[in-house]
Amino acid sequence: MMAERARGAGSGRSEINGVVRRVSDWAGASGRAQRRPFTWSSFLWSLVYPKRGDRIRPTLPGVILVALSMGIGTAAYNSSSNILFMTLSLLLACLILSGVLSWLNLRAVSWQLQLAPPWRAGVEAVVALDLRNAKRVLPTYALEFALTARLQAAEKEQKAESTVSARPTDVRAALAQAELKEIRGQVSLAQRLDARGVGQVEWRFKPEHRGRWLVELAGVGSFFPFGFLRKDTGTDLALLATVWPAEVVYQRVGQAAGRRVAAGDRVGRAGLGGDMLDLRRYAAGDSHRLIHWKASARMRTLLVRQLAGERTEGYALWLKTDARVWSRPEQFELLLRLVATLAHDLFIARELTSVALDDEPPRIVRRRHDLEAWWDLLATVSTHHREQPMAESIPTQKNIMMFFPEGVHGVSAVVAGQKVAEV
Repeated sequence: MMAERARGAGSGRSEINGVVRRVSDWAGASGRAQRRPFTWSSFLWSLVYPKRGDRIRPTLPGVILVALSMGIGTAAYNSSSNILFMTLSLLLACLILSGVLSWLNLRAVSWQLQLAPPWRAGVEAVVALDLRNAKRVLPTYALEFALTARLQAAEKEQKAESTVSARPTDVRAALAQAELKEIRGQVSLAQRLDARGVGQVEWRFKPEHRGRWLVELAGVGSFFPFGFLRKDTGTDLALLATVWPAEVVYQRVGQAAGRRVAAGDRVGRAGLGGDMLDLRRYAAGDSHRLIHWKASARMRTLLVRQLAGERTEGYALWLKTDARVWSRPEQFELLLRLVATLAHDLFIARELTSVALDDEPPRIVRRRHDLEAWWDLLATVSTHHREQPMAESIPTQKNIMMFFPEGVHGVSAVVAGQKVAEV
């Protein structure tokens, strides 16, 4: 249901300063595609039966003001004092004026969610909220935005459980775990939003778990102008974001490079081989031994030799998610962190050829997009029970890196029966 709600809110992609962002549709009074004409019947009906999430609540000063008005009104009727009736009218006028100004403050204001992926577990994420005031004359003041980020559970985990027969410690642990998977925050508009103006506020939070997170604008409220009443309006803006597994510090064991092919074989890319691939301008940090002095004198600028890299077969990562092997959730999470970190390091070193999950066909990794697609898969993968054992190897690949439990808490990466990394 929540995923359908997120899709119903509308979403798209935009590129701002070279960063691809996910944006939602505009919501609010001016964000509607077609505004219905104003009628008194619809206005009065909206006061009797407002939209879901729209409400006006009196604050503590407002309750005191209402109680004071009732007391002064009772005294005015009993004493027939014109001064008390004038005081009562002023107090009631303050309440009515507060309600009208709070309604005008939120009128014709719209907002839009923006997410700037990628997101990674344990790293601070930023949610931007764009604001737009379509009023011609009146500015907008003191808006407060309530946002929530909720981890979407897998379908097999979404089941109802009774807490009647559960122990108090189990209930407290379940509630604490639920709080970790839901983050609430509130940001305020520090400055006024001028008429026909735009603005932006940011909410920063740190997702602690990998997976699909639903970021939602729960509501917009304001105490403007006097603080006697709080005006709240509900929204249905929501976007889904993918949070990748966190990085982990691992220890390399043995040789960490891919297996090399026949000596002297080269490829047409930059590296540290012995054959010259091209000439380029000198950059800070280049070794002076690579300077080509004859070409530099001829071109009257420092040029360095760019050597060809030696070809290696690289690694093919193969991840198995058998629940009988990875029976401890903490160890499985550590496995995913190790796989994600190794995939990144091998890709940077140009030693990653392909990745595979269980019995699925291998995925060739050539570009950054292929690596990020693998991280997206790791963000949502979970253990599962298999009826038949998996194959022992992938026949079309060489240098297969597989992963096994290391004791109770550790994880090791093995290539051809030899451990190459552990954590």
